[in-house]
Amino acid sequence: MDALIYLWTTSEEEKGPDDSQAPSLTFRDLISDPGRVGLDSLFQEITKLRTIRHLQLPEDLFIHVPSKILKRYRQRAISEDIREIRRHPDPVRYTLLAAFFWCRSREIVDNLVELLIQIVHRIGARAERKVEKEILHDLKKVSGKTNLLFRMAETALEHPDGVIKEVLFPVVNEQTLRDLVKEMKHTGPAFRQKVYTVMRSSYGSHYRRMVSDLLDVLEFRSNNDIHKPVIEALELLKKYANTAHRYYAESDYIPIEGVVRTAWIETVIDKETNRINRINYEISVLQALRDKLRCKEIWVVGADRYRNPEHDLPSDFEARREEHYRALKQPLEANAFIDQLKQQMHTSLDKLEKGLRNNSSVRISPKRNGWISVSPLQAQPEPRHLSLIKAEIMKRWPMTSLLDILKETDLRIAFTDHFKTLGNREILDRETIQKRLILCLYGLGTNTGLKRVSAGDHGESYKDLLYIR
Repeated sequence: MDALIYLWTTSEEEKGPDDSQAPSLTFRDLISDPGRVGLDSLFQEITKLRTIRHLQLPEDLFIHVPSKILKRYRQRAISEDIREIRRHPDPVRYTLLAAFFWCRSREIVDNLVELLIQIVHRIGARAERKVEKEILHDLKKVSGKTNLLFRMAETALEHPDGVIKEVLFPVVNEQTLRDLVKEMKHTGPAFRQKVYTVMRSSYGSHYRRMVSDLLDVLEFRSNNDIHKPVIEALELLKKYANTAHRYYAESDYIPIEGVVRTAWIETVIDKETNRINRINYEISVLQALRDKLRCKEIWVVGADRYRNPEHDLPSDFEARREEHYRALKQPLEANAFIDQLKQQMHTSLDKLEKGLRNNSSVRISPKRNGWISVSPLQAQPEPRHLSLIKAEIMKRWPMTSLLDILKETDLRIAFTDHFKTLGNREILDRETIQKRLILCLYGLGTNTGLKRVSAGDHGESYKDLLYIR
């Protein structure tokens, strides 16, 4: 950790003139959030995680320390200047840095999982949008398909020996049938197959290179044997990560049930060779993993948000189960809880149904299985005295700045007293802290920035404002 704070800097003045001598990651890089969703952001987060893991901090180092205390240590480590951290005694310095890197490691794992979830969703969503855009101009939706089918069936039964052109076309014209055929091709298995083809192309040519690095730094687990096939499938992907084989070996156990969606089985299994295509199988595994991660059926070792769900409960939860349920005001029996939810839903739906009859501003639209459409409320008439009040305010306090308003508010309610230091004590007097706090809040809240605020005639330097922030 000493090497980190001596090599990595947070200010430009500590960097040498030769960029080739600069380290690949700075301390600022480690505390930065991930960028836009994409492989560049994902690989950057992987680099951060590997860098922190080189410290070899034990996984259970702060497992019994309350999260609020850890967050205070973490925030203190990133708020202090690098030089200040170096001056701390060894116990203080190592504790602050260990807490920061331990928390940051868990945050980066969460970021990686979030990026994985969003990238997998993007692959499918973009494929669907691309296919829909291609066929939109060529597609005319046919309404009343059930009625058309009834009329065609009735006519066919009445004239079993008739010619189609003479019997069916008078009932349903030829163009309607052509439109119906096009619609079914674009919404049925053919549409799904086209979407999968686009997904495969996008994944195979661009996104596939993330799998080996991602599986190398993340360890997925599940507490439920039902989801064991997904874990086994991930191990298979890891085994073949750096190979060029098109298919998996016939001797390998390849989980299908619980991993591959029913609609994609024919695509994943090659019809000619009856073997599993690797790229198609990887897409299915990532989709299954995304679904399980979102509901925490699968969790990640070393994560915070996506940690083992059993750790979400207090350690004494089972021993004091009744006491905890009383505090939550929830029944002990699952059926009683479900019945309570059902009753609440029925009550709310009945209230909605009764209100729809007399409320013209709310309606159920036919869009996507019935969206609830709420019309904007009409603007209320302006109060008679509002314009007079505005005029009087402008007369008394013309061109009052937001900074003056912020200062006046603090003088009245003293909201800056609720800002507590992350250190053990406050050396500066409260008046100086109050002034710098107000300037920081003004600069951050208005997006003016601390540098521009410090350039004003306030008597505070940029470094002083950074320290307070």
